[in-house]
Amino acid sequence: MNSFLKYRELQLLAAIVALVLLISIRVPGFAAPGSLANVYHDTSILIILALGQMCVILSKCIDLSMAANLALCGMVSAMLNAAYPGIPIPLLLLAVVVLGAALGSINGLLVWKLAMPPIVVTLGTMTIFRGSIFLISDGKWINAHQMSAAYKSFPRDAVLGLPVLSWMSIAVIVLMFVLIGRAALGRAFFAVGGNANAAIYAGIDPGRTRFFAFILSGALSGLAGYLWVSRYAVAYVDIALGFELDVVAACVIGGISIAGGIGSVPGAVLGALFLGVIKNALPVIHVSPFWQLAISGSVIIIAVAFNARAERKKGRVILRTAEVAA
Repeated sequence: MNSFLKYRELQLLAAIVALVLLISIRVPGFAAPGSLANVYHDTSILIILALGQMCVILSKCIDLSMAANLALCGMVSAMLNAAYPGIPIPLLLLAVVVLGAALGSINGLLVWKLAMPPIVVTLGTMTIFRGSIFLISDGKWINAHQMSAAYKSFPRDAVLGLPVLSWMSIAVIVLMFVLIGRAALGRAFFAVGGNANAAIYAGIDPGRTRFFAFILSGALSGLAGYLWVSRYAVAYVDIALGFELDVVAACVIGGISIAGGIGSVPGAVLGALFLGVIKNALPVIHVSPFWQLAISGSVIIIAVAFNARAERKKGRVILRTAEVAA
């Protein structure tokens, strides 16, 4: 039992399974494979963004501009498609990923070169990105009839029984597993977030590492921007307004420490899925939208308290070990 409780991901997985089973008592079809696949599909964009946010948080920063980045890239993709419907979808995807990465690099440069607090930087760029959407679109919507059929159908097209949107989130998960587990950059995220001063002695530049974390979160935001707009077939100024809170919540619920240096890819994915299950289940069991917000907020607070308690325990163990060694 103790070994089970050591692993946050297993606890979270058990909580998701228990939640699905409880909901299926009230709504029997909720636990059906098709229904669960739909829940994953609905959560795919949140998973992509949570993995990008994870890299930033691991390096002891935070990116509150992800949803605004998503909205700006989504609007640009819709405007390009409306003006030039013949642009191939892969080229459009590349364009929004590059744009998102460029927007993320602005955050990274300000944090790196000017040593500005990440929360202040990303709050500022969040507002700038939202304002830019209004400027380039003149406040107008781009609706489904202005978008090409290929643009709208891409995330919905089924491959081996799953929509492309779901497959793209799976591809991002695999990519992040490789980056975090195998690449030097992934290890640098943990090193900088755990102890930036020690990382410098190990030859790691904290500022440059955080810069790349923001670029990665921006690139994934750009990808999510196209996927969001094409899936819902509408682009407007307030796309994904407030969605950055869900992204941070998914990371926190998944055991990624806001203090940096602690977290995992499975944790971020399961945290997003936990929120996805809740958001899909509450309307089905006829819970008021106001209670839905309260329940989501309560889950976040509980997760933060759990994380803080777990980290304090780890700290006490280290101190006791050091005393014994002395």
